[in-house]
Amino acid sequence: MTKDTNMPDTLEDACQTLEQLYDEADSDPIAGLAERRPADDAVGTQATVFGALANEHRVRLLEALRDGELCACELQVVLEAPQSTVATHLRTLREVGLVKTRKKGKWTYYRVADTAVFELLDIAVAVDVPTDS
Repeated sequence: MTKDTNMPDTLEDACQTLEQLYDEADSDPIAGLAERRPADDAVGTQATVFGALANEHRVRLLEALRDGELCACELQVVLEAPQSTVATHLRTLREVGLVKTRKKGKWTYYRVADTAVFELLDIAVAVDVPTDS
């Protein structure tokens, strides 16, 4: 990533630049921008969810659960991975609230906790990601 030579180095420099840019006495550009700052709890939740989605194995597990619940051994076959790998990724998905479990005897079944996750996955597929760097 290259540095923008027009960008101020510090927050204080940025505020001074904005005050010079918006020299109108009526406006307070700093206060207006502060109002656009997202709430910390919302950003924290978003970062947690997107962090959980930032792994191919976990996305594959969620896609496999799109048509309904599966047990851990079925998910092993889907993922073509050992039980420990599948369990680790399922634990992450469960900890962030994307997956729920149901016990039946000695079997644990997994399902998506909220179908809104499929909307996120569908949107990600629709994004036009550049292929050249």
